[in-house]
Amino acid sequence: MVVSDSGHHTGLVARHMRLGPEHEFGVSGTLASMACAIPYAVAAGCAWPGRPVIGVIGDGGLAMQLGEFATAVAMRLDLKLLVLRNGTLGQIKWEQILFLGNPEHGCEVPAIDFARAAEAMGGRGFTVDDPAQLGPVLDAALATAGPVIIQAIVDPNEPLLPAVVSEAYARHLRQALDGGTQGAAEITAALGREPSRSMLGEAGG
Repeated sequence: MVVSDSGHHTGLVARHMRLGPEHEFGVSGTLASMACAIPYAVAAGCAWPGRPVIGVIGDGGLAMQLGEFATAVAMRLDLKLLVLRNGTLGQIKWEQILFLGNPEHGCEVPAIDFARAAEAMGGRGFTVDDPAQLGPVLDAALATAGPVIIQAIVDPNEPLLPAVVSEAYARHLRQALDGGTQGAAEITAALGREPSRSMLGEAGG
């Protein structure tokens, strides 16, 4: 069973996680709810005891609902929670930039070591900050009994463009970057890499 909520990570789950007929998937959908991945995961673990539950959440959402990890520990649920830690409310950041053409403002998330927090609550915590180590870290985390948090340190300036980048979005993007968006140089460099480069090219950007 895989659960998620709303944020920058939702698009990553939709694009990269392969689910088969034997998998269940829960997401907040058009409710656009932050932080609900943890209660979804706890509920799934209670409904199907012993069945593994994978949760994917952003650091903004986990910061809001971190205390519920203690519930998973108390109930000894087989929950593995992957948090994408980029220090920003990514979905809000990119809505400001793409939808409105405004420089990013007020999207910072406090730096929390979620792996240490998991250990403090009686669970296990893992950290990965090198893509080459992702496989071994995930293997170790998935082989660990009980609730686990895996925090992946990711680039806050890596764009997550919509499937269709309209001409208006491309125009807003340039306007926001020229208007003083934090990390504009890093974002511009990332936009020059695939798949963003092709997506922007299709929009005439």
